[in-house]
Amino acid sequence: MNFELTDEQQQLADSVRKYLANAYDFDKRKAIINSPSGVGDKVWATFAELGLTAMTLPEADGGFGGGAVDLMAVMQACGEALVVEPLLDNIGLAGRLLARAGNDAQRSAWLPGLADGSVQLAFAGVEPGHRYELAPQSTTVTSSADGWLLNGQKCVVIGAPTATRLIVSAHNGNGASLFLVDPKAAGVTLKAYRTVDGLRAADVSFSHVKLGADALLGTAGEALPLIEEAVDFATALLCADAVGAMQSACDATLDYLKTRKQFGVPIGSFQALQHRMVDMVIATEEARSMAILAAAKVDDAGLSASERARAISSAKVKIAEAATRVREEAVQLHGGMGMTEELKVSHTFRRLTMAAQRFGDADHHLERYAALA
Repeated sequence: MNFELTDEQQQLADSVRKYLANAYDFDKRKAIINSPSGVGDKVWATFAELGLTAMTLPEADGGFGGGAVDLMAVMQACGEALVVEPLLDNIGLAGRLLARAGNDAQRSAWLPGLADGSVQLAFAGVEPGHRYELAPQSTTVTSSADGWLLNGQKCVVIGAPTATRLIVSAHNGNGASLFLVDPKAAGVTLKAYRTVDGLRAADVSFSHVKLGADALLGTAGEALPLIEEAVDFATALLCADAVGAMQSACDATLDYLKTRKQFGVPIGSFQALQHRMVDMVIATEEARSMAILAAAKVDDAGLSASERARAISSAKVKIAEAATRVREEAVQLHGGMGMTEELKVSHTFRRLTMAAQRFGDADHHLERYAALA
């Protein structure tokens, strides 16, 4: 499909890429990961100054009213730099849910802070044993005299260790509901850790957590369509991030082929390796086209939910397949060096491994696509 960024989108992407090149090189990224919080506070503040944390929020809530296309090139830059700050989860997932489900009081209390970087949100949706199921199964909520009582568990909640508030999906007996939960509230327990690609996450348990009546986002039992839409939107951003990581892998591999010598000549002069390098580039460009399509489709308000879901699933299948091919070829063409901690390509391998799995792997989305036919 024919596609060109607007001048404003290109300028923003260039600004982000320039900042990351200066302040987020491989060594500085390692220092951030090894810091106590595992994320960079200065980096997050800069993202806010650049308008990234406000980009997709409604103008009425202090945002710019942008969509996935506006952030696509930015997410590619983040993927190239292997950014570990939870930008996607704040603005593409949790923030989107709050903006679309919250009432005036809830939005005014939290979204301006999300826009200026002083607030971070995380969506707790995945449950142990239920993998890619978006409808909550084991996390339940019951009404009480003062509001609600929340029980259950969530796993791999990206951004939870630094979140100001969690947005939790729970079953109320009639369907999925969303709740704003203080991660420091009594009965909430976080087990924080780092994912294989360096992001900060947590497994969260809720034991008789008392929530006020104002904790409910939207209408009880009717949140599943909102969750599905937000996850599709976040998946489109993830596709763009993965394309950036693939581009980084291609660039690093090409440089290695040009400099690594065997039999007195660069190994890049060997035709067999040239063909494999070309295959990597082709896979990346095909994935880029599908990422553009995914971003355009989630921004199209005229599409039905099933049409949007089919477009996202088709893109995610291609992204997952391309990510697998590119990461494996990049490591193999680097030889044993490809899996060492000292080379960025090994960390890119992990980023692409997680990108292929998150929000559904290729098999999951093939099944989803077929079910929506």
